[in-house]
Amino acid sequence: MSSGFAALCLLLLHTGALGFGILPGNSLNHQEITEKAILNSTLQVCRALAQAEGTDFTFPAQPFTAKAVAAACGAPKSSKSFRQAIRFITLRNIRVDIRHALNASFHFDDEMFVQGREIITAGILAVKASNKQENFEAARQKVGEILHPLQDFYSHSNWVEVGNKLPNSNLIKSGTSIGNIADKSRATCRNCVGDDCRNNILRDVIEEKVLTSGYFAVVPFVSTKPKGKCSHGGAVDQTSSIEPAGGINKDTFSASHGHLHTDAANLAIAATSSLLVDIREAAGDRPFLQMLGISKGSSKALCFVIDTTKSMSDDIAAVRTVTSSIINSKVGTEDEPSVYILVPFNDPDFGPAIKTTDPKVFQTAIKSLPAAGGGDDEELSLSGLQLALSMAPSNSEVFLFTDAPAKDKLLKSTVIALIERTQTVVNFMISGSTVLNRGEQRISSSDAKLYRDLAQASGGLAIEVKKSELPAATSIITESSSSSLVTLLHTARSPGKTDTFYFIVDETVTNLRVYITAGSVTVTVISPTGESQQSKDTTGSLITASHSVGNFKTLQLKTQPGRWTIKMVSSDPYTLNVKGQSPIDFLFDFVEASQGPLTGYDSLDTRPRAGVNGSLLVSLTGSDSATVTEVTLVESSGSEEIKGVVVPQGSGNFLVHFDMMPLVAFVVRVKGQDDSAASRASSIVFQRQSSTNFRASNLTIFADSNSIMVPGTPFSVPFSAMTSGVAGNFTIRATNNRRFASTFPTNLFLETGISDNDTVTLSAPLNTPSGADVTMTIEVEAPGGEDTNYVVLRFSIVNTVTDFTQPVCELLSLQSNCSVSCILSMWKLSVKVTDGADGTGVERVSLRQGNGTLISSPAAGNENITLISYNSSCCSPDVELLVVDQVGNVGTCMYTYREGSSAASSTKVLQLPLLCSSIVVLHILTQLGIH
Repeated sequence: MSSGFAALCLLLLHTGALGFGILPGNSLNHQEITEKAILNSTLQVCRALAQAEGTDFTFPAQPFTAKAVAAACGAPKSSKSFRQAIRFITLRNIRVDIRHALNASFHFDDEMFVQGREIITAGILAVKASNKQENFEAARQKVGEILHPLQDFYSHSNWVEVGNKLPNSNLIKSGTSIGNIADKSRATCRNCVGDDCRNNILRDVIEEKVLTSGYFAVVPFVSTKPKGKCSHGGAVDQTSSIEPAGGINKDTFSASHGHLHTDAANLAIAATSSLLVDIREAAGDRPFLQMLGISKGSSKALCFVIDTTKSMSDDIAAVRTVTSSIINSKVGTEDEPSVYILVPFNDPDFGPAIKTTDPKVFQTAIKSLPAAGGGDDEELSLSGLQLALSMAPSNSEVFLFTDAPAKDKLLKSTVIALIERTQTVVNFMISGSTVLNRGEQRISSSDAKLYRDLAQASGGLAIEVKKSELPAATSIITESSSSSLVTLLHTARSPGKTDTFYFIVDETVTNLRVYITAGSVTVTVISPTGESQQSKDTTGSLITASHSVGNFKTLQLKTQPGRWTIKMVSSDPYTLNVKGQSPIDFLFDFVEASQGPLTGYDSLDTRPRAGVNGSLLVSLTGSDSATVTEVTLVESSGSEEIKGVVVPQGSGNFLVHFDMMPLVAFVVRVKGQDDSAASRASSIVFQRQSSTNFRASNLTIFADSNSIMVPGTPFSVPFSAMTSGVAGNFTIRATNNRRFASTFPTNLFLETGISDNDTVTLSAPLNTPSGADVTMTIEVEAPGGEDTNYVVLRFSIVNTVTDFTQPVCELLSLQSNCSVSCILSMWKLSVKVTDGADGTGVERVSLRQGNGTLISSPAAGNENITLISYNSSCCSPDVELLVVDQVGNVGTCMYTYREGSSAASSTKVLQLPLLCSSIVVLHILTQLGIH
């Protein structure tokens, strides 16, 4: 991003020029609007599931929080991933104001109603396709992007002023009328009188309910505002001084139509909820919750990347054993993984990947792994890892099994980029002491260093064992699959040295464990009371269990709150990890922030800039009362620290400013306190640390593009690069996880401080399924390879859709023998569901309301017809069918039988197309006390 454009964005954000505000204040902002709608919608889904399962459901106390909602949904272990999903969606929403600041279509400015609606409806198609393929990260990304224009419609148009009390349901439907849009030549506003803009919209526009929106421009004397049109308004909007002067936006209470801010914000909440209802009904309740990070078990993924060459048969057997153990012991519990991922690799191939929520499918896939081939020593391990990192949810843990060096070492920087962006821990299980016929080890020390470096970058372990020792080493997998794991300390020393480390254990931590990799090391632990014990001492009380295999040592410590000390003595390189289980943890993103009372920020897809100031956005999880007291950037392999200035943002969010980003690799450490339990004599003081190591860079790279690809159509991604260091010829690399064909420049000559631009072109094959996604990494590397930066982008792939018509129902018959005693009598319904001659076909029919038995079957010889049979007790006289076609168009059909009429004539049938979800949502919000 050029400095001029960045400055412009920051100016706009200072003034709240483009939409509901971004940061906390008296006015409702995009973050609050989005979060309220997500929390409300999630509760409704969980209540519906509880009712369907016959279990009780209790709404949490208001104001709702992610922690309370996850608990109400029976998924308390999903609190962190739910909070993370909400964060991701809101940050993508906010990004629209920064990345698309001057594109009127994204804000419904300049009467761009048709164009704005196209952005929303195209995005909805992508979300539905992604959810169908269980690509929930891509779905979340697109949800955030389309919520911004949807919400801005109510602030920037005159929808509120003409008297509408419900959202415009046609904004989320293609091929419908948005409303009576003003002609380009029709005047819509008059001058405001002084500072009062209450009555500046023309009377005839109000009476005829003509739809208009404000025009907006930031450059003086360069306005496209036609004569007589309304302006957006505000100090930055240069059209607001052109007659008719003033504005109509309702972004804040102080805006031109600020007296209507609350009405506009509440309609934006209802519209957001309405869109979420549409997505939910297309996906189904459980997939919808998964999109939002909520699952019945743990939010963690179980992810294996496995070498399948012939020498790995013993390793694969060990994986089968540990997988069976985890699945058998954790399915149905709070520790059950939310998703299972398997990526095989060998040479010359890797994949295909298996990603499933069904543990039986996962077990079958592992049992089916072959162990064959592998003529040379090297395998495509990093290609397999790249694929896994792009598929796994953020903050996952990956286990890679191999006994061979990497053939694709050039992917090291790409893998590190994905590790940093996803904050995923990668553990390498290296059984590389297999001796070949010629008497050589397959993995040399230098080959193993690549795996050690990647493990260290991610906060994982490089466990090196003999083949016979591997089953004993897999205990780490079982322990890591436990939910609510937090990192208290992660550090490394290479070369090894004697050093002392400290970490804090709070009252919420249980199952305290130390993990060490080293050739030879002496470990001494010292408790908060001063008691000490060496790891080889079996008589002390601090170490309750210990285990060693290969270069891997694990210690289980007596869980005692306070400040612990660990002394490490070794001349060999070593890593040290301390972990425990606790509900309290943190999320964070590097952000670009402006300065001032209304700070705007955009989350980075790149490394932050080195040697200059920078910012983090930190959110606490697992407690609604905890607060951050200190955030520090700690040198990964040393003792240097840089403390930040913490600025609370409300709702458990904290913006942290640093005077300088480190020039060396670092981790993020957070300290805080929690006063939640009134029975405690004092606050809980806690400390958490990131597992992932990060780096800053003297290089900046920026790329942005439409996030929807069409198979068979070349897709352009413009990017820019700049260096603040020495000028020269910089290497460019662009890779993607699907091996799609791409073209890009291999180098750029950069002068210091001057940005240069180029383009990556990517093509998805015609047979790419709709709903697939692709992750692309663009890297820029300085001469000599001493500095690199990257940008990681995710694109949804959506086939062209021409079916925008919802399925419809036709009543075939309704019969009953209902009598005075409804318990002893039944009624029966037969319905034909069709998707039209040009439709994509009915995918699913389910009950939205009703307690009877539903049976559906496709009609013989016609894919577009589904026959429905429904039987119910006469005590349940109403039924509502939810009908979804192959591309996610949703229809509902309601039927009712009432006692007291003959079966032939009594049936009162209502055939409804898609119910006005806005009405449903408004009713929900009213129930929840949101007006």
